[in-house]
Amino acid sequence: MTTRATIVGVTASIVGFLAFVEFTSGVLQGFYTPMLTDIARHLNVPDADVNWLEGTQLMLSALVVPAFAKLGDMVGHKRMLLISTALTAVASLALPFCDSFVPFLIAWALQGFYVVWLPMEIALLYSRARSQPEPGRVTARAAGMLVAALEAGAISGALAGGALSDALPLRTVLFIPGILVVLCFFVILFGVRESPNPTGGRLDTGGLILISLALIAFTGGLSLLRINGAGSLVAWLVALLGVALLIPFVRWELRQRDPLIDVRMFRSPALGPVFVTAGLFGVSVLGAQAPMSTFARTDPSDYGYGLGTTGFATSLLIGVYLIAMICGALLFPVLSRMSSPRWMLFAAACAVGLGFFLFVPFHTTYLQVVVNMVVAGIGSGALVAALPAAAAAAAPAAQTGVATGLTNSVKTVGGAIASCVFGVALLHGTTGAAATGGTAGSFSGYLTVWIVCGATAAAAAVFLLTLPEHAFRDPATAPADAASGRV
Repeated sequence: MTTRATIVGVTASIVGFLAFVEFTSGVLQGFYTPMLTDIARHLNVPDADVNWLEGTQLMLSALVVPAFAKLGDMVGHKRMLLISTALTAVASLALPFCDSFVPFLIAWALQGFYVVWLPMEIALLYSRARSQPEPGRVTARAAGMLVAALEAGAISGALAGGALSDALPLRTVLFIPGILVVLCFFVILFGVRESPNPTGGRLDTGGLILISLALIAFTGGLSLLRINGAGSLVAWLVALLGVALLIPFVRWELRQRDPLIDVRMFRSPALGPVFVTAGLFGVSVLGAQAPMSTFARTDPSDYGYGLGTTGFATSLLIGVYLIAMICGALLFPVLSRMSSPRWMLFAAACAVGLGFFLFVPFHTTYLQVVVNMVVAGIGSGALVAALPAAAAAAAPAAQTGVATGLTNSVKTVGGAIASCVFGVALLHGTTGAAATGGTAGSFSGYLTVWIVCGATAAAAAVFLLTLPEHAFRDPATAPADAASGRV
């Protein structure tokens, strides 16, 4: 049996400089959130249009993660980390020069290449931990440390972004993340070792084209629904076309010797529920970010709802949420050891659902919002760390990058769908600003956000109950009769 000291030592040695990469990722995710209302005013668009930024970035992320995940298995995860970091740096440095909505939207979308980082890192970690007696446990601890670094970066970014947006011109503030991403590139280049034994092979370009067309059509249809309303027949047809294109994609992948995405993994009793949970979880962890920021900034004296916070006060609110996520990420492997990964995943999903459902009756004071976000944050942090680690533990050895990438891809798709739906709800509500021509989102739209996020988290909890009893446990810790429950 591997001792606790050995596990901790091995975990720390494996994480290394990757913690700085995730810290940078966290800064990117937290830095802009307190200033989204300021960005909307700078670009001369209403608050609801902020969801376009989030939605387009998530759509691009959904397109690039499958390709980068597969290429990471083929040619090396460090190499793909470097490429994605270079692309993220270019996009981040372009943002300060964009003074109108469309160029800003393009640069913001291209910045989404950073979503490749975490699944590539988890795959790299598991490839190194595979030689250890308890690779699943080592990877889970390492994932918790990475997510803790990510959320520490997000807290730092949110606090810095909120304070600087109140003190400096917006253009000056927007330069800071790009400089940090450039530094991150050199940290990866000189400090991170490549994963051992890349599989080689060739990229399934046919599958990449088909899945890209499907995702573009589906999210494009959702965007048209947001612009033209739910009565637009064209928008519904385009969205349905995206769903229909999944059929030829699946058929194509089943015929490939080395597919882009091994769709058979979705039938795995251990992987299938994880992928479904990731998609449902993306609704809240990705799709609700912008609405929560704009709700906090909305002045209740003008609209009758919101908190009316400043940029810095909003960043403090986000910081509390991220601290809760750190606690969830670090507690998950410890509590899983005492119980089981299956039940802790279920508990985490329940916490997310409870946190968002609490918003429906309790949203009028700063303290109420803090309590709700702490509850949701603990569950969210556990799921962010646990889902890619669980996928790595359950996936075939040659598909580690693809499996971890899939958790991120379906999470991103869920977030992109939610971002479009929430944008429609906030823009076309019948109360508040939407009815008076103001720039704030509608209160009925915010209610929709909270209810949908709570319901999808509850649905994820139900799916997690279908996992095998001893899923994701290492052979050394799982009972012998549980072997058949693992992939």
